[in-house]
Amino acid sequence: MAKGEGAESGSAAGLLPTGILPVAERPAQVKKEPKKKQQLSICNKLCYAVGGAPYQVTGCALGFFLQIYLLDVAQVDPFSASIILFVGRAWDAFTDPLVGFCISKSSWTRLGRLMPWIIFSTPLAIIAYFLIWFVPDFPQGQALWYLLFYCLFETLVTCFHVPYSALTMFISTEQSERDSATAYRMTVEVLGTVLGTAIQGQIVGQVDMPCLQDPNDSALATEGANRTQSTTSLKETQNAYLLAAGVIASIYVVCAVILTLGVREQREPYETQQAEPMSFFRGLRLVMSHGPYVKLIAGFLFTSLAFMLVEGNFALFCTYTLGFRNEFQNLLLAIMLSATFTIPVWQWFLTRFGKKTAVYVGISSAVPFLILVAFTESNLIVTYVVAVAAGISVAAAFLLPWSMLPDVIDDFHLKQPQSHGTEPIFFSFYVFFTKFASGVSLGISTLSLDFAGYETRGCSQPTRVKFTLKMLVTIAPIALILLGLLLFKLYPIDEEKRRQNKKALQALREEASSSGYSDTDSTELASIL
Repeated sequence: MAKGEGAESGSAAGLLPTGILPVAERPAQVKKEPKKKQQLSICNKLCYAVGGAPYQVTGCALGFFLQIYLLDVAQVDPFSASIILFVGRAWDAFTDPLVGFCISKSSWTRLGRLMPWIIFSTPLAIIAYFLIWFVPDFPQGQALWYLLFYCLFETLVTCFHVPYSALTMFISTEQSERDSATAYRMTVEVLGTVLGTAIQGQIVGQVDMPCLQDPNDSALATEGANRTQSTTSLKETQNAYLLAAGVIASIYVVCAVILTLGVREQREPYETQQAEPMSFFRGLRLVMSHGPYVKLIAGFLFTSLAFMLVEGNFALFCTYTLGFRNEFQNLLLAIMLSATFTIPVWQWFLTRFGKKTAVYVGISSAVPFLILVAFTESNLIVTYVVAVAAGISVAAAFLLPWSMLPDVIDDFHLKQPQSHGTEPIFFSFYVFFTKFASGVSLGISTLSLDFAGYETRGCSQPTRVKFTLKMLVTIAPIALILLGLLLFKLYPIDEEKRRQNKKALQALREEASSSGYSDTDSTELASIL
């Protein structure tokens, strides 16, 4: 340490052994100007936020519509559909730490360390996404087709989303600026889900889905009489899905271009002091042994799983259990619009009352309305009210994990000051656990529909199927939400801890930006802090 930061830095320097400070340079401590706080412009925040839309637009379309598309449009049998959904999500989960490992081994380039991944994965991802919604002419190999392109797309979108998520730590060194940028990002991501829901739902909803009035008793003569009309209607539905895929792919490209042109990565001052990066497996051991991180992902694992169960089965639930075949896309739109408008409210709430309080209030607010749906008869007005209320809770579930993860990483940096380059591991393994759990849930839920006697292209379903859908969309999510909230009681980073970490990190960054101290000095200062 060669230079100080006035009285505040002088007091921090006073904690150091005298041997660390060169004698000739000690008097200079009172002369250095305080470092100006780093501010992000609104344009920077918006460009960063827009980058979150592609993942949400495509993920929303796949999450809400892929299951019903496979069963009723591509006419894949329920067992094969469950394999596609489970293996696709499980593979998607596996690729997150794999991409995180590759990013941690990437070197900094003129574009940064994360941006090249975003740029080069985009064109391949949109091709794979389009082919997911294409029905091939060979019925025998359809399941393999969808499994292949679903896994390929999930791999490529992971190459986009993991570096984008880690980019949160590299747009600013100021915690308040990162929180503000995260709020912008969550607002745009929820808008992305609105776009995904609106585009996919409204385009597909314009076409009447063909169905069989009584699939078990259909006679050959009746089937032959309706074959031409059914085939024509099915072809129109397939074309509608392709049109929606083309529109969403275009949005993906535009958002990626805006992100690339409008955001610049910034390295931490203390990171540039390190001689060589930490190995991935050593970083992984340190990350997974960090208590606050483990407790955070455990809580959000169950709450995220609850909302994913609702997402994956909502279209079937509205169509067959509630009987709103022509309304489910509008109900989805109501949920997403409600979530969009309440993101700024939750950002204000967590700033005013703290993030842990926001978790308890925001996520638990969905429980009464899920109970209402579970124990009341089908009613369109009540369902719309529940959809709007559910959107408020969805907004909290969107915002809070990504707002709290940077706090955990800051806490980790203070305890492990030499462990730079671990940010992708934190983000990728959080996504890994949630995606793997969602893959298991979707696979089991689709398989349970098969066991309950789901009829492909049926205009109605047996009572057991309707009951199974109600359990998957109401009772199971309630139990998972309550379990997740209990686990949040163990999460140790409250508002007081966040303030302490912020002050300690600020002191570390100010000392690291001084030009004349060594790696040993950095380690000792960080340990004292």
